[in-house]
Amino acid sequence: MFWAIAVTVGCSKDAPETPPASSSAPVPAAAATPASIGTVIGHGPRPDPGAQVVVVLEPNTLRSFPPQTEVPVMDQVGLTFGPDLLLVRTGQPVEFRNSDDTLHNVHVSHEETREAAFNVAIPTGNSYRYTFGRDGFYRVGCDIHPAMAASIFAASTPYATLAEGDGRFSIADVTAGAYTVTVYAGGRRLQQGVDVKGGVTEVTLQ
Repeated sequence: MFWAIAVTVGCSKDAPETPPASSSAPVPAAAATPASIGTVIGHGPRPDPGAQVVVVLEPNTLRSFPPQTEVPVMDQVGLTFGPDLLLVRTGQPVEFRNSDDTLHNVHVSHEETREAAFNVAIPTGNSYRYTFGRDGFYRVGCDIHPAMAASIFAASTPYATLAEGDGRFSIADVTAGAYTVTVYAGGRRLQQGVDVKGGVTEVTLQ
């Protein structure tokens, strides 16, 4: 299969002109230019029926990001985990709740290594917080009710999203720089480099 990438970058407006030297009006000091912020939109492979596609934008050089502003939540309601796939930040807390009228436990393990993350019982109306220390997919289950299952994807970058049903995706507020787009679709991992600048960067995967 051939993968191609097309990048279209929007241009910013020209800076205002400096008043002529003969003008009597004072020339204001130049303001500091903030780092360019852009939006990455794209189209990847169409998900298989009932499946979801995870899209992650990872910087090519080490970069720190501000902490998350909201704690992601996975709840247990009607003998079901919700959502069935939750995106979380590595190193940031996640809350697991039990809103059912019965006792549940939450058993989580890393999908690739099979290493257990935690296994705790959560009584009705209670919650448990956990911080994932490793990127990747995690399997979520309840040993008391084996039919309950969900997944978690942990990423060090805040630039992660789920693709739409037709494969489209959008990631906003991306700081300019060199990145790698990784698409997880049906057990496949597809990667492509992209240079993000101010404005809109369009990525087409075929």
